[in-house]
Amino acid sequence: MARFSAVLVAAAVTASLVLGAGARHGLADDIKPAALSGALAGLPGLWSGQGRLGFKDGKAESVTCRATYFAAADAPGLKQTIRCASPSGKIELKSRLEEKDGALSGEWSEEMYNLKGALQGKVTERGLVVTVKGDDLNANMDVIVKDNRQIVEIQFHNTSLIGITLVLTRASAGGES
Repeated sequence: MARFSAVLVAAAVTASLVLGAGARHGLADDIKPAALSGALAGLPGLWSGQGRLGFKDGKAESVTCRATYFAAADAPGLKQTIRCASPSGKIELKSRLEEKDGALSGEWSEEMYNLKGALQGKVTERGLVVTVKGDDLNANMDVIVKDNRQIVEIQFHNTSLIGITLVLTRASAGGES
């Protein structure tokens, strides 16, 4: 996998974990944002923003991301679709996140590179702390949510990517996209 795709997948997976996402169909008719509670309740809607990718060789790249989060209609939790692009490439990630008693769990898939994996973590006072795992991807992610902003910090293991920082701003509420 190219350097960009590995980095963006890890970044998007991490961001999606914070926000949750789903790879299922027929969601728009069944959106019920009010059904979410706790750390996930304020996330449904459209978020967008920019950030920086840092590589072990000292290079850095700008990245732009757009994410849509909505309540899962078929099970408790949050679903998300996130698209990111940088000068090196682009990715499309879908994920699903559930929260129970402060513990987070979920799954993710990247559509363009046919990757998938699991998400685990916990809710904190400031946001979310998540571990992302897949066949070729392992990362730790911290997400800070404040009002209409999210700051996502991801640290990668065993890749040419050191980390990513994203700042996302809510463009609209409700997750009805």
